[in-house]
Amino acid sequence: MTDGIALEVCIENCTRIDELAAKGADRVELNDNMAESGTTVSYGVGEYAIERCHAAGIKVMSMIRPRGGDFVYSEAELEIMLKDIETLCSLGTDGIVFGCLTTGGSLDKEKNLRLIRTAKDICFGVSKLDLVFHMAFDHIKSGEQLDALRWLAGNGVTRILTHGSADQADPIEGNYARLKEYIAAGGIEILPGGGVTDKNFRAVCAELGVKQAHGTRVM
Repeated sequence: MTDGIALEVCIENCTRIDELAAKGADRVELNDNMAESGTTVSYGVGEYAIERCHAAGIKVMSMIRPRGGDFVYSEAELEIMLKDIETLCSLGTDGIVFGCLTTGGSLDKEKNLRLIRTAKDICFGVSKLDLVFHMAFDHIKSGEQLDALRWLAGNGVTRILTHGSADQADPIEGNYARLKEYIAAGGIEILPGGGVTDKNFRAVCAELGVKQAHGTRVM
């Protein structure tokens, strides 16, 4: 931790693991293809990164996303995601990061529930697995977000990674009011990300009253 704040660093493949270990990172979000905002890594990358991170005392949150683009997935893509969950759980990931939406911008409860149940069936009872809903949350219709948050909390999701708006070009500081609504709803951790850096994470966390932050540049 840094100043009592858990820092989760978004990384591509095996880059920066040794550097982040030296700096005291708490968690990494493990991705491939960051040019597309992150997709699932290969078996080899997952095995190597999880082993190296665990040796350094760093937890690994593994992205479950078969492609870039939107968060509306076909049945075939969902089957790939389910297999990727099985694979990364077998490699010892500490958490999975996922999110499925409908074409209308609503939470796809049926697909998300299948991912959640698969992760629980495989990993729960062996070790505590974090279930993280990623920034697809910011693309849910505004009027449905709080209901979506409650549904995720009620189905065992650990936390929501959110910028507070779908446009990450907006400074996160301009989204404080919305982020505080999510936090006030309760029942689930809110992890601020998108524009959070080593320069502002302390101020962001202090304003929101949270003890964790996410980003590619938080350390």
